[in-house]
Parts: sequence; structure tokens; C-alpha cells
Amino acid sequence: MQARLALTLLLLVLPVFWAHADIWECVDESGNKRFTNIQSEAKGCKLLNVAPVNTLPSGAKPKGKTADVPKNFPKVDSETQKRRDNDRRRILEQELANEQKLLDQARKALSEQEAMRLGSERNYQRVLERLEPYKKQVRLHEDNVANLKRELAGTK
Repeated sequence: MQARLALTLLLLVLPVFWAHADIWECVDESGNKRFTNIQSEAKGCKLLNVAPVNTLPSGAKPKGKTADVPKNFPKVDSETQKRRDNDRRRILEQELANEQKLLDQARKALSEQEAMRLGSERNYQRVLERLEPYKKQVRLHEDNVANLKRELAGTK
């Protein structure tokens, strides 16, 4: 049984070693580049030296410092950073409140347009086409509110 398994694995792995092709770069009269692996089409073309692609993951990265910080790199004391974080949070909260107001206005405009039916809109597709910009505005403001909430959740 083990011999059969080993033979099966060997047959599966062997084609990987033979999977290699020469690549030629061809340039036509117009200066267009073309690449081929067919030798009969590669007359007057330049053979490229392509190294095999490494598909194995690299080794584990050492734990600890991620990068060396230059000595002249500016440092911010904790009070200044805290103040900056608070300012950022306040600005984001203001933007969220403004965006929420715009969302409410867009929803109101959409509902007003949905309640209205123009005489020229006998075909329901025309109603949908008229409502589409209002729906886009609502989606835009909903996305903005969601993004601002996500941003606020990530602040310290």
C-alpha cells in the first residue's frame, strides 16, 4: 500500500520538474513586442533568460522590532498625540453629524419623488430612471456614514 502511495505521489510531482519552457521576445517592424514559447515562431527573436519563479513562502520573519527607526526621526510626546487624537475624533464626529443630515435630506427628497407621478411617465421604467439619481445620493450618503463610523471606531 505504501509503495502504491509513493508511486502516486512521484507521478504527481514529476511533471512539475519538467514544466519549463524557453521564452522569446519578438519585436516586429512597428516596434510592437510579442512573447512566445513556440520555437518555430521565434525566428529573429531574442531568447530571454527567465529564472524559475519561487512559489514557496519565505521563512518566518523574526519577532521584535519591525523596522529600525532613524535617530533623527521626529517623536511626539503622549500629551501632544492625545490632543491630536481628540481633535481628529472631534472632526470625524462633526463630519458624521453633517453627513447624517445630508442623508436625511437625501432620503426625504427620494420619498418626495417616489410619491410624485408625472403625467409623462406612463411607462414605469421612466419612473425608475427619474428616481435613480435620488437613490444614488442616498447610497452615497449611507456609504459615507458607514465609513465615518468605521473610522471613528478605529480612533483611540
